[in-house]
Amino acid sequence: MKRLIRKLFGWREGTPFSFYLTDFVFRKVLRQNASARWPVHFTSTIHNGERITVGKDTYPGDSPNNYINAANGIEIGSYTNLGPNVSLISANHDAVDNSVSIPAEPIRIGAYSWIGSQVVVLPGVQLGEFTIVGAGAVVTKSFTEGYCVIAGNPARIIKSLDKEKCLAFARENPK
Repeated sequence: MKRLIRKLFGWREGTPFSFYLTDFVFRKVLRQNASARWPVHFTSTIHNGERITVGKDTYPGDSPNNYINAANGIEIGSYTNLGPNVSLISANHDAVDNSVSIPAEPIRIGAYSWIGSQVVVLPGVQLGEFTIVGAGAVVTKSFTEGYCVIAGNPARIIKSLDKEKCLAFARENPK
């Protein structure tokens, strides 16, 4: 029964019931972030949630104060986490007429990635698997190879991860 409830409502082990109760009130009753198909923290904001594709055990917006604008689409791989105050912005506007949206490629974040606190990811950015983004980074370009730690403004690679260890971890921890 517990497994069925977790599957139906997206409940995770160790997450307090109060989180899900608050999520229910804000998303289902008050219709805040109603387009998201997963639990969202009541202080987070998700625009165009129907344009977000998420992998297994990935819940964008479950940390406090996330801002996610998926006007041009966002794809997030399995087992990826977003820290508090993260902004994923897939849309931009014309520099002269800010009522005009500029088409852009969607944001793509690979599996087993971690986006640290107060990170900003801009339109069209692609991050490969096992990409760790350090707190406060502003990601303006893609790092499609993955298996790295990026940080700074603008973000740059500060460390490479051992790809074989990452792949072994993924095989040993299929969740």
